[in-house]
Amino acid sequence: MKIIIREVKIIDSKSPFHNQTLDILIVDGFIKKIGKSLPNSENAEEIKLYNLHVSQGWFDSSVSFGEPGYEDRETIENGLNTASKSGFTAIALQPNSSPIIDNQSQVNFVLNKAYGFATQLFPIGALTKGSEGKDMAELYDMKKAGAVAFGDYTKSLDNANLLKIALQYVQDFDGLVIAFAQDEKIKGSGVANEGIVSTQLGLKGIPNLAEELQIARNLFLLEYTGGKLHIPTISTAKSVQLIKEAKAKGLNVTCSVAVHHLVLTDSTLKGFDTRYKVSPPLRTETDRNALLEGIKNETIDMITSDHNPIDIEHKKMEFDTAKNGTIGLESAFGALMTVLPLETIIEKLTAGKAVFSIESNSIDEGLQANLTLFNPEPKSIFTKSNILSKSKNSAFFGMEIKGKVYGIVNQRKIILA
Repeated sequence: MKIIIREVKIIDSKSPFHNQTLDILIVDGFIKKIGKSLPNSENAEEIKLYNLHVSQGWFDSSVSFGEPGYEDRETIENGLNTASKSGFTAIALQPNSSPIIDNQSQVNFVLNKAYGFATQLFPIGALTKGSEGKDMAELYDMKKAGAVAFGDYTKSLDNANLLKIALQYVQDFDGLVIAFAQDEKIKGSGVANEGIVSTQLGLKGIPNLAEELQIARNLFLLEYTGGKLHIPTISTAKSVQLIKEAKAKGLNVTCSVAVHHLVLTDSTLKGFDTRYKVSPPLRTETDRNALLEGIKNETIDMITSDHNPIDIEHKKMEFDTAKNGTIGLESAFGALMTVLPLETIIEKLTAGKAVFSIESNSIDEGLQANLTLFNPEPKSIFTKSNILSKSKNSAFFGMEIKGKVYGIVNQRKIILA
């Protein structure tokens, strides 16, 4: 593999070449030379694209594919190819397949399926057996097999003692516990954010309290046990404040927010379109603005697409009975560019690697090439033709987005969209 990327603007605050427009020579997966008008003495393939920018490869901390068990929704092969063309060089795979990824053999299965792709797959093992919230899964065995964290995706752990034991147990091998926050008893049969819109539509509401009460409990447990806790896809202003206060105390807590919670609000539900049914639910404009502020003041550590393919049979139905979830890999960058500055987006799409103990390289000579190629400027309307996933349940159809992903360079491969 020998390529020269011509006249590319480097966006990497950790690189000595940050904000410079230069050529990058990559040989056998490593950056050999960075400079102006590099000679092509290596007979390398040349890549020159309009308004080309490059950053460290993006990482998505919450991706669902389906395989094994739900291949009709998405396969690992097509999912990883979709991630590559969406700009992601690495993804953390949620355990919500069938069977659940709750043991060493299941971790090995998905890793074997993902071998050889440009986008790397890092499995999240289930925290409890079958993600049923009753007994702790084989965490240490899964860690040895390659799991980077442990959680039950959108299932909140009601048993506080079990979470306490898990936080204590994983400290022996520097494990990361993921705790989705939603009190199921307060949520009840709610399907949308509790507020003016749900009242107008006659939909049962999920109050902010369902998330905030669980976060407060989990932070108290973390303060007691120590260890590392990640709270995914927060959605309310109070959640941001609770985590900010916990960090100020010195607790080892991180959090993420989904793209759709930064861009959309519960006002989109007025047409009863189930593409907007997600967990946690879309909240109010006040919450959305608080989440954006949490990004800017460093309370929120990373942004995820929370990519969750759902087959049409479980999505195109009455709002109350439709499954939660939206796909998000293909639209993530373009949607974010409508609400946040470019450098902030790049920071939040790469910061998760450190949290999940995944190797990260800046853009510099002698280092492995793990790069995302993009153009931040063009505007377009997101349509079904932009969807590469097998499932089409996107919350962003018809929305004007900004920016275009050209592809990635990783694992000694180049993938162009």
